[in-house]
Amino acid sequence: MSLMPPDSAVAPGTRALRVEAVGSARLPTAHGEFVAHAFRDRSSGIEHLALTMGSPSGDGVLARMHSECLTGDVLGSRRCDCGEQLDLALQRIAEQGCGVLLYLRGQEGRGIGIGHKIQAYALQDSGLDTVAANVALGLPVDARRYDFAADMLRLLGVRSVRLMSNNPDKKVALEAAGIPVTELLLHAVPPHADNRAYLQTKRTRMGHLLDPA
Repeated sequence: MSLMPPDSAVAPGTRALRVEAVGSARLPTAHGEFVAHAFRDRSSGIEHLALTMGSPSGDGVLARMHSECLTGDVLGSRRCDCGEQLDLALQRIAEQGCGVLLYLRGQEGRGIGIGHKIQAYALQDSGLDTVAANVALGLPVDARRYDFAADMLRLLGVRSVRLMSNNPDKKVALEAAGIPVTELLLHAVPPHADNRAYLQTKRTRMGHLLDPA
């Protein structure tokens, strides 16, 4: 698919887009062939990726906003469910034959960065949960923002989405940025011994839509 030019994605008199398109290329994966679209945040310089399959434009597009998680996505950490959720999102898009996954970089550890994330892990090993560990470090529980993700969707020609997420805050944030969420599709993976307490904390303290672990 081709990206919309920036001028066509922003109505006259509205703000400029926070991201710019860098390039697109074919990306074969274990789940089939996607197209990878690279974007750059104009203010921070951070580069993000959108993986698309089919022609995901218009309304009701199957979508996931996935926050970067080096430990889970790349190293296969079992402390979280991130890597499994990433794989499931690509699988669901492939099964439908159309959709978009936004891989949002600079959001490691819900926005606190890899160094602080490892410090928080150490506190969790001493008995704190994921929320209390961030607070103990003087850090926000969740520092992520999604306005630039909405602009990525605009450049892809997406007007509204069916969002794969267990986090209602993502729906609120995306709609506040001007992209309606027509449906919130639960996106849970089976818990296991290493992440059961973590998922329980997300359910009870952060409002994620998860069954009791």
